[in-house]
Amino acid sequence: MTIQAGTNRRGLLLGALATPLLARPGRAATWPDRPVRLVIPFGAGGSVDVVGRLLAEKFSAITGQALIIDNRPGGATAIGAQHVARSAPDGYTLFYGTPATQIINPTLIPNLPYDPDRDLVPTGSVMRAPNLLAMHPGLGVRDIAGLVALAKRRPGELTFASGSTGSTNHLSGELLNSMAGTRLQHVPFRNFGAYSAELLAGRISMCFGTISDMVALSANGALLRVAVTSAQRSPLLPEVPTVAETLPGFEATAYNYIAVPAGTPREVVLAINAAFNTALVDPNVVARMVATGLDPMGRDSPEQAADTIMRERARWKRVIDGAGIKLDG
Repeated sequence: MTIQAGTNRRGLLLGALATPLLARPGRAATWPDRPVRLVIPFGAGGSVDVVGRLLAEKFSAITGQALIIDNRPGGATAIGAQHVARSAPDGYTLFYGTPATQIINPTLIPNLPYDPDRDLVPTGSVMRAPNLLAMHPGLGVRDIAGLVALAKRRPGELTFASGSTGSTNHLSGELLNSMAGTRLQHVPFRNFGAYSAELLAGRISMCFGTISDMVALSANGALLRVAVTSAQRSPLLPEVPTVAETLPGFEATAYNYIAVPAGTPREVVLAINAAFNTALVDPNVVARMVATGLDPMGRDSPEQAADTIMRERARWKRVIDGAGIKLDG
């Protein structure tokens, strides 16, 4: 992606935020006057769904209206994204965005059923979700320096699992390969249960998994907690170093945000931003998110969220292109 193309895409993403509105006085003052739907592009029970439902509780208390969770999984989030993109731009259908939709899919998936720049407008940030590198103790190394040295002695032999090609779990490993000059081999699985069994048995060497999953899986020393992928250490695991402490500049977190259909009035976008930002600084919400290793982001503007999406897209595009990542099948 050239600088000019990146600039144009950023302009498209920000365009709906800056476009003058047709005057409808008082619209923000009346939003919401009925229940609001939050489309989550994953099934019920996953980590994103849990966060969405936590925010829904607080949203209702803040606005006086229900936030109804609408799970629409499939298509690497494309099914949910397309549904929201085609919905009325009135602030009553929201989208829970993860890296796939507007950050990774534009590089990895041709002919998306939605336009990642024109169809969805971010209203603000929700959180960053770091990963925890958990490693089988049978490898005989305990830290990133030891892992890198071992991987260079045994190029192409060490494996790492993920739930899907192109996920941040996958891209964390590819970023390590790129920065450390290693050749860890990616092995995608269909679900956490499948790869966790292989990891515990030692048939897979390691995994960059969500902190909550890896903490549970590494209980009683079954796996080694090697490093977190955030820029700073996790408050949940202060004794575990970051990858960046060995490889300066390493950071791999899943950026989550809220978006609406393009054309949603500016004042409604700002009202949505205010409601979620209020929820995300609530002490109970913050405590519950931090307790599962998440980093809530309750102060970003719509423009800051749009800028983050474009920076993340450019960064992960370099990793995807450099590793030659293609979708399975």
